[in-house]
Order: sequence, then C-alpha cells, then structure tokens
Amino acid sequence: MQAASARWIAGALALTSAVWLVTLAGLLALANRVHDDVPLLLAVKLPLLQSRPELIFAGESRTLYQVDASLAAQLIGRPQGAVVNIAYDAGEPLALLAAMRRQPERFQKARVVVSVVPFLFNEGVRSAAVYPQDVVARLGVVEQMISFLPLRVGTLIRLIHEAFNARLAADQHLAELAPAPAAFGSKIIERTQPEDRWPAEIGSHAHYANWDLSGPKARYEIGALCDMVALARRLTVVVPPWAPRYDRARDPSWRDINTPR
Repeated sequence: MQAASARWIAGALALTSAVWLVTLAGLLALANRVHDDVPLLLAVKLPLLQSRPELIFAGESRTLYQVDASLAAQLIGRPQGAVVNIAYDAGEPLALLAAMRRQPERFQKARVVVSVVPFLFNEGVRSAAVYPQDVVARLGVVEQMISFLPLRVGTLIRLIHEAFNARLAADQHLAELAPAPAAFGSKIIERTQPEDRWPAEIGSHAHYANWDLSGPKARYEIGALCDMVALARRLTVVVPPWAPRYDRARDPSWRDINTPR
C-alpha cells in the first residue's frame, strides 16, 4: 500500500513538473514573440528627445542618479533641454541601440554618453534583477531554459513580465506620447548611503563574481556599443569601477581581471 502511494505521489509530481515546464516554455515562446528591445523604463524617457538635445546621457543607474541634466546644461552654457538624461535602472546598450535606430534624427547630431556596468558583460552574474533582458530574448526557449533553470527561474519570469510591458509601451507609443519626465530625466536617491556601501576592492563586489566574458552578454552588448558609433555625432562609453574612496590603481584585482587570458 505504501509503495503504491509513493508511486502515485512520484507520478503526480512528475506530471506536475512536466505540465509546469510545458507551460513555462509556452509563456517564454510568447514572450519572445512579443518582446520589444525598448523596455518600458526607457520608453517613458524618450519623450525628452523632443527638445532635440545636443548632449544625451544614457545607460544605467549610476547615470540616472548621478548626472544632473539641468546642471550640465548650465555648465556648458546651453539652454535647458539641451541636455537630457534617459538612463534607467540596469539599462543595457541593446535597448539604447534600438531607440537610436527608431529615432535616428534625434541622435545623429547629438553627443551621446552611455555608462555601462560589469554585470552587463559578466556571464557570472545571472540574477533576475540585473540580467539584460534583450540578451535573454535572443537566446530562444530551449537555451533560456537550459541556462536559467532551475536556480535562476526568476530571470525567465522577469523576461515574461518585461516583454509584455515593453510591448504595451510600444503599442501605446509611449516613446512619443508620454509626458516628458521631470528634471530632464535626472533622479535623486532619497536616502543616505552607508559608509560601507562600497567594498575597498572589486574582487569582493558582486558584479565581478565568477568573471566570464565568453557568453552572450558580452557578445551582444559590446556589439550594440559598436553599432551605436555610426548613429551619433559622438559616442562616449563610461566604464566603472568608481565609488567613493576607491583607488583603482591600487587594486590588484582590477589588474588581474583586465589581464588578457
């Protein structure tokens, strides 16, 4: 009796797992089909381009929270709106490239400064919050499931969620019709960062964990940066590490990571 119950439970679990995998595969296939390279977080910032800015700051959270577009315009002696900040959290080059291709006239005469961070290229960082979604969408259902199941299923769930959000933003033409963000796209962190927020050396920073540049992240994102060059008046790429009281020249981990292998 107990053996029969055990077999029944094992069979039920196997069937449930199979149904779950098939359902996930179907949702991933649908997400890949509706996916748009311009995510919602970037789409709602693109109305800033209607002022035909001369200097465009783009990229990820460091630019989003550290670059004051209004102050930058003052410093270079240009009117308000001549400098905008279209960066967003975990922003990736593939998304910016898509925006540049859709509105080439907004970028061709502008200087574009884009910041990138290690997790955009390091295949060793695979958490859902920071894995670039445009890269995941290019892998295909089978490779997606092999790469992220079972431990990183959250990355796939985020892809499904973000894909539908991006498609809705595209269908609603938010890049053209949404109200322009306040402060020309700049944001302020409304809290004080603790003094131990940053490690003294990059070897202990999560962005550099399991350092690996051989995967699809580096291939697609570096390729996107290269393709941007012809689409802007001038392209500047800003690469960390940078942090308060951090001296890159004295960090042996930095030299080791950048040593050709």
